[in-house]
Amino acid sequence: MRAILAALTLLPLQAQAWTFTPGLICRLSHETPSARIELTYDPAKPLYSVTISRDAALPPAAVFSMRFIGPAGRVIATDRHSFSQDGAAVTATDSGFGNVLDGLQFNTRAEAVLGDTVMAFPLDGAAEPVAAFRACEAAAGV
Repeated sequence: MRAILAALTLLPLQAQAWTFTPGLICRLSHETPSARIELTYDPAKPLYSVTISRDAALPPAAVFSMRFIGPAGRVIATDRHSFSQDGAAVTATDSGFGNVLDGLQFNTRAEAVLGDTVMAFPLDGAAEPVAAFRACEAAAGV
């Protein structure tokens, strides 16, 4: 009985872990009860993307920003973002994501901000998957 309870207690933590998935397009993802973040890297272009999504529509906003809270805290922002057709996801793309990856790897919390809406992502356990995601660039050319 204790083993079953222990396994059930760990299930939500496993579902919420930061996950790196290698491939032709590398992925880094994390999910909380209220939102999901997914980064991709396509070395053929080269192009990075970050998508924040949730079950409900996001508010339209002229600026999409991310705050990284911790020892290497910073705020980054863009007005070159787009929303999914249903409005439940926002995506930003760029040819370089060093500031985003530094923010995820070296801090304790990330917050995606659209207007007054803030979606928080704890960064516990993110450092190793982010490092693997960074290494994808070098491995992709092989």
